Amino acid sequence: MPHNDEATHAKPSGHRWKVLGVGVAANASFAAVFQGIPMAAVFMRSDYHLSNEQLGLVLGLLGLGIAISEVPWGLLTDRWGDRKVLLAGLGGTALALGLMVLIAVPHDGTVPAAWWLGAWLAGVGLLGGSVNGASGRAVMTWFAEGERGLAMSVRQTAVPLGGGFGALVLPALASWQGFDVVFGLLSLLCAVSLYFTWRWLHEPPTLTSLTLSKAVKTTDALPDGRHPLHDAAVWRFVAGIGLLCAPQFAVLTFATIFLHDFAQAGVALIAATMFTVQFGAMVSRVWSGRWTDQKKNRREYLRLSAALSVVAFAALALGVVWAERAGGGGGAVAWLVGLLVVAGVCVSAWQGVAFTELATIVGKQRTGSALGMANTCVFVSLFFTPLAIPWILSISSWTTVWLAAAVCSLIVIPLLPKPDNADLLARLFNLGRRQAFRID
Repeated sequence: MPHNDEATHAKPSGHRWKVLGVGVAANASFAAVFQGIPMAAVFMRSDYHLSNEQLGLVLGLLGLGIAISEVPWGLLTDRWGDRKVLLAGLGGTALALGLMVLIAVPHDGTVPAAWWLGAWLAGVGLLGGSVNGASGRAVMTWFAEGERGLAMSVRQTAVPLGGGFGALVLPALASWQGFDVVFGLLSLLCAVSLYFTWRWLHEPPTLTSLTLSKAVKTTDALPDGRHPLHDAAVWRFVAGIGLLCAPQFAVLTFATIFLHDFAQAGVALIAATMFTVQFGAMVSRVWSGRWTDQKKNRREYLRLSAALSVVAFAALALGVVWAERAGGGGGAVAWLVGLLVVAGVCVSAWQGVAFTELATIVGKQRTGSALGMANTCVFVSLFFTPLAIPWILSISSWTTVWLAAAVCSLIVIPLLPKPDNADLLARLFNLGRRQAFRID
């Protein structure tokens, strides 16, 4: 995508990394909420006296709250700017989690009802939905085209970073201290991100009207000035993003239950497995962002990621069948853990690249709205996935769960934008001259 050099050079080169740091901190603190809480699902099920179906509903309501709020927050971001939206959202999220410590945790033998817990988590989701679109717009605004893929992928590493923190810390806290400490810690993390947002995040230095006009015109915006909400191709793309997140959320919400109930794994192994998934996702996102910036092959990479996810989840389903026939044991558990990690990393590596391509398609001025649309689809998946898994288990088995994840990944492929070059493999593995990786 062409860009305006004057506009790019008008921005201070150093401060954009602080802006990226704010985006990472904001996303990581909220990811610790929506990915970290499911990591403690085993203890939430027991402490709140929930069935699998109730647990799925409670976790799903967190995702539903985010899904409902994403587009409104995105529209507000395009209108108000990143700073105001992030300050309001992070402040509200920190406050809501703090209130949960007081009125939504088991205390002195009194256990809150499932609907009460679910309502509060939905409220947390409504407020936290501000984080995704606003931080993404900030990154797209401060970074030039040649480094946006890397920057957006670094921002997306915040999700597995927060999830990895949740995998290591929250189950232990829930087991030893209870959910009042869990929610209190999450509130504190959001408050810390709120401070850094107030301290460092602001709009880029004001450009002259002529420069700004040129910058907007050279952005690959939609034809005829259409809003992303009115473009069928954009909706198809964001639907694909959301659907490819369903297998990812299957891992993040119910892999702990799978390892505990089916593989008979202990808390330490479960935590280590989920941390490995999150760490692998984090590394793969940074690598994929840098690589696709160099090769200019985002669309090809997205399709390859979906295809690899099909293979990985099909292999995991076959691994479950083999483990059942082998009668369990340490060897079977090790294979299941390995297959789960591979599947989890494959289905998580692509998100930064997808959001960069989406933002490139719609243009910087509509990035907040477009990312809001995408995240609405993402968190609709977070709502339905934990509801669907208990239902699948009630009529079938874990094999069917992971096969369904493979099918979702397969359906996504035709929804993704078509590569500009029909020769997918030649374009994907282009071995032309590498571009230097610099931090100005």
